[in-house]
Amino acid sequence: MSDSNLVENVLEIKKFPDPVLKKISKSVEVFDSELENFVDDLFRAMRVHDGVGLAAPQVGVSKRIAVVEYEEKSYVLINPKILEQKGIQEGEEGCLSFPGIYANVKRPQWVKIEVQDTKGEKHILEGEGYVARAFLHEMDHLNGKLFVDYLSNLKKNAIKTKIAKGTGGHF
Repeated sequence: MSDSNLVENVLEIKKFPDPVLKKISKSVEVFDSELENFVDDLFRAMRVHDGVGLAAPQVGVSKRIAVVEYEEKSYVLINPKILEQKGIQEGEEGCLSFPGIYANVKRPQWVKIEVQDTKGEKHILEGEGYVARAFLHEMDHLNGKLFVDYLSNLKKNAIKTKIAKGTGGHF
């Protein structure tokens, strides 16, 4: 497949302040080939845009679906629920809906979540460090929460100014 074919028909990433990013997503109730195709499209869009994760609201679909890929492991998070979380870590996060914007965010060091796959089967996933951060970042999207919501008002205002000017930065 050529590079131009890879980029064609890729789901469009919604950018802040698109209102879909602040909506609470609805649970997935139908597990069919359409869902499987959508999950494949999410992975493709995430890879084309060089992301680690992508949630359905980021492509304009208010459903509880997200994907994460890290160190050659792929995770499908459908209707995810946090079962346990421990510890604390602070690390830099970015987001495909905030191109060029990065900020330090505190999150749990370890998390155990329950998810469903594209067939509706339930699974328990555990993530530590960066994977825990990615799971929680994507799950926040499903609840209409963005990584910038963890920041002080001063930093949020600085980010809004950078976005308005079309520039990025680290906060």
